[in-house]
Amino acid sequence: MKRSIVALVMISLIASAGAYAQVKAQDGVYFKQAADFESSGWKGQVVVEVKKGKIVRAQWNAVSNLPGATDKKAWAAAGNYGMAKAAKQGEWDKQAAAVEAYLVKTQDVNFSKFDKEGRTDAISGATIHVTEFFALVKEALATAPVPKGMYKKDGWFFAEQPEFDAKTGWKDSVLCTVVNGTLVDVLWSAKSKDTAKKSKIVEAKEGRYGMAKAAKKGEWDVQAKAVQEAILKVQDPAKIALKADGTTDAISGASIHPVAVGLAIQALKAAK
Repeated sequence: MKRSIVALVMISLIASAGAYAQVKAQDGVYFKQAADFESSGWKGQVVVEVKKGKIVRAQWNAVSNLPGATDKKAWAAAGNYGMAKAAKQGEWDKQAAAVEAYLVKTQDVNFSKFDKEGRTDAISGATIHVTEFFALVKEALATAPVPKGMYKKDGWFFAEQPEFDAKTGWKDSVLCTVVNGTLVDVLWSAKSKDTAKKSKIVEAKEGRYGMAKAAKKGEWDVQAKAVQEAILKVQDPAKIALKADGTTDAISGASIHPVAVGLAIQALKAAK
C-alpha cells in the first residue's frame, strides 16, 4: 500500500515537473501583440510573467481599430462586445480570464487541444477561439523580457476627446499599453460624428480619408504611426515639445497636429 502511494506521488511530481519544464524563458515580464488587426477589428496582445521558471501571471487582451473602442476586456466588460447574448460561458473578458487561469495552472505553453476553428473543450469556462492566445504566449516567451520602465502601474490606459471637432466631425482617442512599467504600445485613432464612417485608421487605410492627395508625408494612418512611434521612443509624451498651434518639429514623418501626444499624457496619468 505504501509503495502504491509513493508511486502515485512520484508520478504526480513527474507530471508537474514535465509541465513546468515547458517554460524555458528566464524570469521576467514578456509582451507580444499580433502583427495586424483581424477582420473583426481587434489586434491581440498577451502579457506573461515568469518567476523561478514558472508562469505566475498571464493576460490576454486586444486593441482595436473600431470607432471609439477601448481595450477588448474593458469593451467586453462594459457590454459593448456582445458575446454574452449568445455565449453560455459568459462575455469575452470572463472567458479570456478562464484561459489565462488555465495556463497559469497547467504551465502548458504547448497547448494544442483545439479544433480547426481554434476552439477547445479542454478549458472549463471558455468556448472562444484560443489559438491566438497560445501562439502569442509562445512568441512572447521567445523574445527578451520587457525592461523595467518609469510607470508604476501596468495595464491599458484610454483617453478620448470630450467632444467631436466642430469642423472635422472627428473625436480622437488614444489607448496606451504599459507592461512592467514600460510603454509598449500606443494606438491613436478617432471616431466620426457620421456613424456611417469607420474609424479614422480604417478610413485612411482604405483610401477614403483623402489626406494623401495633399500631404507630402503621407496619409493620416502613416503619419499617425510616426507619432505613435515617437511617443514610444521617449516613453513620456510630455517630453515631446509642441508649438502654440499644436504642431511639432520633433516628430519626423508627421506634419499633422499630434493630438495623440496630449491624449497620451492624459491617459498615462493613471499609470504614474
